[in-house]
Amino acid sequence: MGKLEGKVAVVTGSGRNIGRATVLKLAAEGAHVVVNARTNHAEAEAVVREAQGLGVKAIAVIADVAKTDEVEMLAARALSEFGRVDILINNAAVRPHKPFTELTAQDWEAVRGVVLDGPLYLTRAVIGSMVKNRYGRILFFTGEGAFIGGSGRAHVSAAKMGLVGFARGLASEFAAHNIRVNVVSPGSIDTMRANPEWYQGRTPSAAGIPLGRQGTVDEIAATCLFLVSDDGGFITGQTIHVNGGSAYY
Repeated sequence: MGKLEGKVAVVTGSGRNIGRATVLKLAAEGAHVVVNARTNHAEAEAVVREAQGLGVKAIAVIADVAKTDEVEMLAARALSEFGRVDILINNAAVRPHKPFTELTAQDWEAVRGVVLDGPLYLTRAVIGSMVKNRYGRILFFTGEGAFIGGSGRAHVSAAKMGLVGFARGLASEFAAHNIRVNVVSPGSIDTMRANPEWYQGRTPSAAGIPLGRQGTVDEIAATCLFLVSDDGGFITGQTIHVNGGSAYY
């Protein structure tokens, strides 16, 4: 028996990197999984096959979490296929850099749609299932940039910090229903960078990290597993920083 035997998990943005590693970590512990990608069906299906190889059920759902109708479709597909959702990991993100004085309403709405609105609407769509079954584990992702600040990232930081307040509110409101809600804040992680222009020549590296290296996607996935399993049973409403000691908050 795995730590998540028979549970059903939805992981957004899980075609690659942290999302993919998290799907496989949960699947290895017995969770059935819903793999989500915005457009890359081939990537999502590849992760599905990897998860199925671990002996669980897995499906891919292509949906843009910034679009409410697609979020509702994603939730409906998961509930239709598995009958419930036990674990929701809101991993999908964008992090474009742009000077604040050049920021447009469209820039803000694009970031907020993926980072904050999508998780809110998806949580709303599945939390009824969690309340009904008196079991729920919800994770959001922020990043150390939201805590220390950074030029050209004010809009991203604002949306990410919104998730911290959202998690704390949910944690209090739904604790009586055996629903725990937390935030994972990765530091510099060694991942495939699909949008190098976001980093404006400041590609994440091991510089300034006391442990002397970047983190791995498997280490973030292990943190997620800890928080959604009974190992993290007394943790809710918290932000867990996984950053090699690069900053303390």
